[in-house]
Amino acid sequence: MDTAGRESDQQLWSPKRFINRELSWLAFNERVLDEARNARYPLLERVRFLSISASNWDEFYMVRVAGLRGQVAAGINTQSIDGLSPQEQIAVILARASALMQEQQACWRELRKELKIQRIEVLTPDELGVAERRWLRDCFIDHIFPVLTPIAIDPATAFPFIPNLGFCLFLQLERPDGERMYALVPIPKQVDRFIRLPGGRSIRFVTLEDTILLFLDHLYPSFKLVRGGNLRIIRDSVVEIDERADDLVETFETALKARRRGSVIRLSVNADIDPGLRRIIVDELGVDQETIFLREGILGLVDIRQLIVPDRPDLLFPPFEPRFPERVRDVNGDIFVAIKAKDFIVHHPYESFDVVAQFVSQAAHDPAVIAIKQTLYRTSSDSPIVAALIEAAEAGKQVTAVVELKARFDEEANIRWARELEEAGAHVVYGFVDKKIHAKLSLVVRREGGRLQSYAHFGTGNYHPVTARIYTDLSFFTDNQDLCRDALHIFNYMTGYDPPKDLSRLAFSPKTLRAALVSQIKEEIGHARAGRPAAIWIKVNALADADLIDELYRASQAGVQVNAIVRGICALRPGVEGLSENIRVRSIIGRFLEHSRIFVFGAGAPLPSPTARVFISSADWMGRNMEGRVELLVPIENQTVHQQVLNEIMVHCLEDTLQSWELSSEGQYRRSEPGECGVSAQTYFMTNPSLSGRGSAVSRETGC
Repeated sequence: MDTAGRESDQQLWSPKRFINRELSWLAFNERVLDEARNARYPLLERVRFLSISASNWDEFYMVRVAGLRGQVAAGINTQSIDGLSPQEQIAVILARASALMQEQQACWRELRKELKIQRIEVLTPDELGVAERRWLRDCFIDHIFPVLTPIAIDPATAFPFIPNLGFCLFLQLERPDGERMYALVPIPKQVDRFIRLPGGRSIRFVTLEDTILLFLDHLYPSFKLVRGGNLRIIRDSVVEIDERADDLVETFETALKARRRGSVIRLSVNADIDPGLRRIIVDELGVDQETIFLREGILGLVDIRQLIVPDRPDLLFPPFEPRFPERVRDVNGDIFVAIKAKDFIVHHPYESFDVVAQFVSQAAHDPAVIAIKQTLYRTSSDSPIVAALIEAAEAGKQVTAVVELKARFDEEANIRWARELEEAGAHVVYGFVDKKIHAKLSLVVRREGGRLQSYAHFGTGNYHPVTARIYTDLSFFTDNQDLCRDALHIFNYMTGYDPPKDLSRLAFSPKTLRAALVSQIKEEIGHARAGRPAAIWIKVNALADADLIDELYRASQAGVQVNAIVRGICALRPGVEGLSENIRVRSIIGRFLEHSRIFVFGAGAPLPSPTARVFISSADWMGRNMEGRVELLVPIENQTVHQQVLNEIMVHCLEDTLQSWELSSEGQYRRSEPGECGVSAQTYFMTNPSLSGRGSAVSRETGC
């Protein structure tokens, strides 16, 4: 190779071939924010997108920025995928942070004007009439005043602790005799941030903080307000666990208490706050300049979701009720009869999560069922899955629940569920200290005709009935004994810690998943080099594993056509000549959160093809999914299910032009051109029943 060739090769395989993970996440949240400006959406749905953008931003700081600052404090200098140190990543985040928050506030001002046109207003105290002030005063005395705790700031005592996401008024007060004092008034989370005024043709709100200031004399009757401001705290929410701990649950409970007192990662104050007050806040909290954000407009934009009122349905998406799979209805709702007839897949939220809940519930009440095994990563506060497992255990069935304590922000709920399951007699296992159990798996064992028959559910999403109405996920039901036997081995691994040696169908992390994916990619490279059609289709939430990305680069260089749908983080840089010109990446942002993971390999035929290798998975293509979690890769071999996942779901997602964004080689996203007749994959799925769940209807039409 000549010198120029070597230099070119070094450039292509340098860290610059990757997009920084944190900047990619920021780009994702910018796409979410852009949906708040999308005129095709109803107005209150745009408010929802802005609230989601603000919530995402809070979590990013609590976890990602906190983690980077922790590395800096500990002297850890681990480089990111694109070669940046933790301190350098913080610098590029801060460079984008101020602009992003300004965009959020600008978007809020635009939406507020449009809301006013639609007779939905957030009033200032000056805009209130006499009758409204009288009503608001009564509301304050009856519903707000009893839960307020004004705290005097005394130089002789410690500054009051402000919890994570704490929102406060910070005031300087003065008596008539000239005596001055400082006070902190925490805003209680138990009271709505936006107080709706009664009556009138318009829907009118007043903020809680304005209401408190309006009636401050009830808190401090002897003082007058001199000056004041608002502040909001974001704290480090990373949970540190001692792997040598004897009692994992007790250790987590201790760590969760410590998380509430994590170090301050972001301090937001209103931009017009008096400099003297700001200096006191900064000194008392002990924060540096990188932590302080001066905000024009409202703090805690996440709370504007309270403005999404049901009495303006004209400003919301039309109601959508998930379909119940006809294949199950055909057999009077008997899940096991339906599965025995044929494998099928349920596409959430277009098809109801109830079928998943009924799978466990029917198992709990079925006298033929002798055992139920279940993973639990996230679920709802009133989970029908957990309720069914408790009933099954109380009925004397053998119930095994693998509960993941490290599901971020759901740790306390999972501890509670685990204790209730144990009290009912279930075997509760917490898995591994050093790995998260992220696999979505249920296994039911029935006694049928003198033999044991197993039924399995494999999912791409959590066993959570609430998120199943807004996340797009897949639920695969089968009685295939190879898959069920593999599932049993996986459960034994999660409870007994000894990984299975040989599985006939499933691949799993942290042992075989990466190798299985690399093998499939290399097969496509072989097809391309042999002159056969070669293609890979991927649908994930995140693509950031360096080794897998490099394998895709090698595939592109060999001529494999790669199409990736990556909702959020994407470290792969597509369209680079000589490296990734055969790779196309897009992101779909819409009414529902794209969450399903699907991997397709052409196997020597152009896609879509009935001979393609199709997989669903619980895993994104990130290092943590390959090495630090228990994940599953499930082959889809049933003809009808294969056709549904490939020809219905993947094809329509790739054809989407109304909700998709294209990623350029420079790392920039642009909206896809809609064309004459724009295509929305989500609209298609809402209006067209899925193939494998159609039962008698599809049998009459196609004979499947």
